[in-house]
Amino acid sequence: MSDDWFARRFAPLENAAWIGTGGVVLVGIGLFWSDNDVATTCWVIGILGLLPLMFHLFMIPVWHWRERYRGAHPDLWGALLVIETSSWSKLIYWFRHVLPDWRGRGRYRRPVDQAV
Repeated sequence: MSDDWFARRFAPLENAAWIGTGGVVLVGIGLFWSDNDVATTCWVIGILGLLPLMFHLFMIPVWHWRERYRGAHPDLWGALLVIETSSWSKLIYWFRHVLPDWRGRGRYRRPVDQAV
């Protein structure tokens, strides 16, 4: 991790990813199971397992924007991240801001003494 902010935010994301992987497996089992009751149970538990992962994937851009945004359009990004419902803006924000900050590149470049 590049710094403490990412360590705090990505640790729960990593745990949620493991739970989400189990959720994907259960949804896959539910797709191919012939008994409707078992398939429905697998689907429900699988979707519930994916919810923490989806929550963190949606919220990290909002948390990042609130605490660490470095750019020329903070009001625009704030409105898009909070109001826009399709989540395309969150996906774009991941690539334009979160990942460069994580890697310490571009506008998020850190001084040499802070590099990890």
